[in-house]
Amino acid sequence: MLESLLALRGLVLLRDTVEWEGRSLLKALIKKSALCGEQVHILGCEVSEEEFREGFDASINSKLVYHDLFRDPLNWSKSGEALPGGPLGALRTMCKRTHPGPVTIALDSLSWLLLHFPCTILCQILHVLSHQDSCPGLYPEYSLLPFVPYVFCLSPGNSSTVEQVCVLGLLHEGLHGPGLMGALSSLAQTEVTLSSTAGQASAHILYRRPRQRPAYKIQWFSILPDLSLDLQGGPPLESQPYPDPDTTLVDPTTHVTFNLRLSKKEKEAKDSLTLPFQFSSEKQQALLCPGPGQATSHIFYEPDTYDDLDQEDPDDDLDI
Repeated sequence: MLESLLALRGLVLLRDTVEWEGRSLLKALIKKSALCGEQVHILGCEVSEEEFREGFDASINSKLVYHDLFRDPLNWSKSGEALPGGPLGALRTMCKRTHPGPVTIALDSLSWLLLHFPCTILCQILHVLSHQDSCPGLYPEYSLLPFVPYVFCLSPGNSSTVEQVCVLGLLHEGLHGPGLMGALSSLAQTEVTLSSTAGQASAHILYRRPRQRPAYKIQWFSILPDLSLDLQGGPPLESQPYPDPDTTLVDPTTHVTFNLRLSKKEKEAKDSLTLPFQFSSEKQQALLCPGPGQATSHIFYEPDTYDDLDQEDPDDDLDI
């Protein structure tokens, strides 16, 4: 499933950890998008453009549209090289299509953006980027926001669909709390959590399908020196609840005041005990065929003087 992440489209969160960094996987997915002929935009915030382009050959680098926010994000040098409008202006530039067709937008990284902008603003921008399907211009709900000059959905006349946009967001999950992570997860169609087991990289992939249960898979992989993906397989894809790493599982039997399990001797004693309400064959035989010397009992009934022994209906003569 890792090799088909780009085909899923929408917002894809790449959640790396201290065990395994995620920029190599981000660059591998960018290379695959470029080889497929997609238009690729990169918003670089954490590393320089030269460092990010390392590993790509000349043919791949020529296809990448790089928006450099690392060199001078706040335009302090006044050199004119800074992007107009800052990061939000760069996102507006990404939304403007120069030609129809699929587009991949890589954000390196979402953690940097979250340190400089409120989570609500960033979530609204991500929603615009990953849902460019139904508005030819500006989303109406964003018309009163302060960053409206920098965020547009599509230029007039464009009629692309949401399946044509893939937003790859690198997120360092160790830097953010569960509330912020939950907000971003609710926007993502796919989440990839990277970890390492015995030196082997693994990707825990959660894919949310419309009107279906989420699909969850673990994929082992490695990144080759040419930034190609080498997949080692993994367990079969399952449709099951995703184990949320931010949720601590609590054993409900931890603090009970009684024993919920029986030992072997206790189970044998329980099985050999005959309960009073159990009518066994031995008890039935003893009641029906009393042995010699056992006292027998009889029931005698003497009708009272005023007992009504008439079997007919006593109200038969009433005219109702």
